[in-house]
Amino acid sequence: MSIPQSGGGPIERREQLAEYLAEGCKPEADFRIGTEHEKFGYLRDSHAPLPYAGPASIHAMLDGLRERFGWTPIEEAGELIGLTKDGANVSLEPGGQLELSGAPLETLHQTCDETNQHLAEVREIGDAIGAGFIGLGAAPEWMHEDMPMMPKGRYRLMTGYMQSIGPWGTQMMYRTCTIQVNLDFGSEADMVKKFRVGLALQPVATALFANSPFFEGKPNGMKSWRSKIWRGLDDARTGMLPFVFEDGMGFERYVDYALDVPMYFVYRDGKYIDALGQSFRDFMAGRLPALPGETPTLSDWADHLTTIFPEARIKKFIEMRGADGGPWRRICALPAFWVGLMYDQTALDAAWDLCKDWTAEEREALRVDAGIRGLDAEIRGVKMRDLAGRVLDISHAGLTARARPGAGGLIPDETHFLDALRETVDRGETPADELLARYHGDWGGDLSKIYGEYSY
Repeated sequence: MSIPQSGGGPIERREQLAEYLAEGCKPEADFRIGTEHEKFGYLRDSHAPLPYAGPASIHAMLDGLRERFGWTPIEEAGELIGLTKDGANVSLEPGGQLELSGAPLETLHQTCDETNQHLAEVREIGDAIGAGFIGLGAAPEWMHEDMPMMPKGRYRLMTGYMQSIGPWGTQMMYRTCTIQVNLDFGSEADMVKKFRVGLALQPVATALFANSPFFEGKPNGMKSWRSKIWRGLDDARTGMLPFVFEDGMGFERYVDYALDVPMYFVYRDGKYIDALGQSFRDFMAGRLPALPGETPTLSDWADHLTTIFPEARIKKFIEMRGADGGPWRRICALPAFWVGLMYDQTALDAAWDLCKDWTAEEREALRVDAGIRGLDAEIRGVKMRDLAGRVLDISHAGLTARARPGAGGLIPDETHFLDALRETVDRGETPADELLARYHGDWGGDLSKIYGEYSY
């Protein structure tokens, strides 16, 4: 979840909303990679979720990172809720999931180094306080009543709203984790093509990274339970956005969509003001019930954009959102998958050729099937395993063309970051398949073994 935005002046013209998005356009030489990854923290002695406060806690983790590794604290209402350093942020999801929102970096070598450094720091502090961290798409055993709530005003508001629309919202907030990547675009046309490819092929990422076959202590019948949660969450702000594939798509069309997404809050003077279900269009006209007579700033618009949760979304960049949280290698593989597809024009064109004639109904069906069956999902008679192999070939070619060396030139390009995904396709087994085989095999149905064998 995002931290409050700042620095935006008053919105005096509707055109500023699209202009805000268009400010993300930049030359290809300035394209960057921003990787985000979440993980569940737990008490090593009991496997219970980490509380916010106490000797073994989220607060102790944040304080340890601050003290030992020089992170700068971020506070809300006097509570430590995050950290920042060198363009990166450590933040908290509602149930205490610890997230690194990485700095915008030039290469996958750099973003993987950043990941390695962060996880090493987390493990060092975790060892000292008796906490462990594990990368999965959904909490394998914990019930909703087991989960702490982090001391952030945004989450207090969202929790009440999510409870009012059904069971899936609070499950998403408190008991799921993801890996995401933020990528740049060069123009409105470039944004549109990348957005379309990102949405259409997001089910491929869902299948390759499927890693949540357990929930509340038992198998749930899905390869990605997290994907199911997002499908049942809130139709007003989630989904595959069929309008993105229609003629006339651009920044202004996305503004039209975003304006019709019900609001959550307005942030003023360090506090979240309840605006649940209210209209940003009314806010523009000075008729927001939460703040009568006030009109929004660009910071309010930026905040509102963070409350929209489709499978891919745009702000001043494109965010890929379809993957489950996962083990160490997968954190580096997710940005590699999308950078290979998006940051080489030949690869981007090939990816679009692969999916450009799929219908909205086919894209949605593939999304559903990917979460249920992983690499056994199908579209037009083609197995996901075969489709994923073709997409990986395109991504590999894109990374080869980028030719960004690492390790002082000893590694010629970034293609090796795809190795974990190639192994998945070659074996025909997602991470979820591997976990289920262990559960039904040598674990003998003892799900507690997942912590010792799959933690960072």
